[in-house]
Amino acid sequence: MKYSFYDLMRSRWSYVYFTFYMVLGFVLLFLNNDVDKAIITLMNIIIVLTPLIGTIFGVMYYYNSKEFTELLLAQPIKRNTIFMGQYLGISISLTLSLILGLGIPFVMYGLFMSSAIFNFTLLLVVGTLLNFIFVALAFNIALSNENKIKGFGYAILMWLFLAVIYDGVFLISLVMFNEYPLDKFALLVTMFNPIDLSRILILLKLDISALLGYTGAVFKKFFGTNWGLMLSIAVMLLWVLLPVWRIKRKLRKKDF
Repeated sequence: MKYSFYDLMRSRWSYVYFTFYMVLGFVLLFLNNDVDKAIITLMNIIIVLTPLIGTIFGVMYYYNSKEFTELLLAQPIKRNTIFMGQYLGISISLTLSLILGLGIPFVMYGLFMSSAIFNFTLLLVVGTLLNFIFVALAFNIALSNENKIKGFGYAILMWLFLAVIYDGVFLISLVMFNEYPLDKFALLVTMFNPIDLSRILILLKLDISALLGYTGAVFKKFFGTNWGLMLSIAVMLLWVLLPVWRIKRKLRKKDF
């Protein structure tokens, strides 16, 4: 983990990622006097960009360090130790870039004196969970595909499905079956997509659920409570644990 973390911290792409978020934070705060509006804009960027960056970094790091990993596997080191170290190193380095990149401009703007500190904290928590989720999903895809091109293709397709296609299919199903009670169905389907779950959590905590229309009322009733918040965070943690469990299971059977 330490090696992977420092290796990524020395990478110029980590600095590009950090600088992008820091510049974005300063620009949004310069254009918006309202911190809540800046957080809404950040939400729209983070829930799409963070999964994409996590997916690309995860797949890219696995394939680029494959020869070094095989060298480590020849040593008396457990497979879980190697791959979990790489996974945590990537996830923590990406999360650090996200937190520092957004935290510096908002703290300088006076975040601790603002009432939006809880919303901003929730945004960072969601961004952190998305990093851990999509790096784990990327590792699963890379472990299942020796061919680098196929691995990258499946990883991008997975992100595209969860970020764009899933919402379209969900919306079409709601329109087609609008005569039926879809409250529980909408809640259940949302939990199968961490990006949708993240978006709804932030929108509801910013108290703009009216933008979600019919489903907004349903989600407000459930996610608007502390119980709903805790359960949704627990579901996102489950999204982290299940891919990690599959990585460990895959490692026991994979022939390197």
